[in-house]
Amino acid sequence: MANATETKFGDPTTRLAQTDHWTVLLRPRQPTFGSLVLICREPVRSFAEVSAPGYIELRDVVRRIEATLQDVVAYERINYLMLMMVDPDVHFHVIPRYAGSRQFGDIEFRDAGWPGPPALDAAVALKPATSVALLNQLREAWLRSAGQDRAP
Repeated sequence: MANATETKFGDPTTRLAQTDHWTVLLRPRQPTFGSLVLICREPVRSFAEVSAPGYIELRDVVRRIEATLQDVVAYERINYLMLMMVDPDVHFHVIPRYAGSRQFGDIEFRDAGWPGPPALDAAVALKPATSVALLNQLREAWLRSAGQDRAP
């Protein structure tokens, strides 16, 4: 069953992947192209409370995220923001960073904060059809990432 943070970010509609301890969702508002939310499925409100198996699994999930986003976005840097001010479930906003812009369909995605902190307010709200198309591309890349190292 989805926790409140997973539900808020559109699970299961926006789901890229799910493991025993983590859910990876496409962020409905994209501060940069390919932005995701990585949410702990355990009933914890503090990063220190994540179980040992959850931490072990996190390593592989992060490897898959980074391989997937490198494939689709070709990011230069990646930011993991653990804000947890509004949504108290343990989660990270995963923001691929790049100079300039990226194009997807007819949408241009600029990294408005580059090279400084991400500009979360400068996000592009995805239309449903664009969200589906981007999720499909990310899912294909996620599947390709399974052959890299030990994947969940």
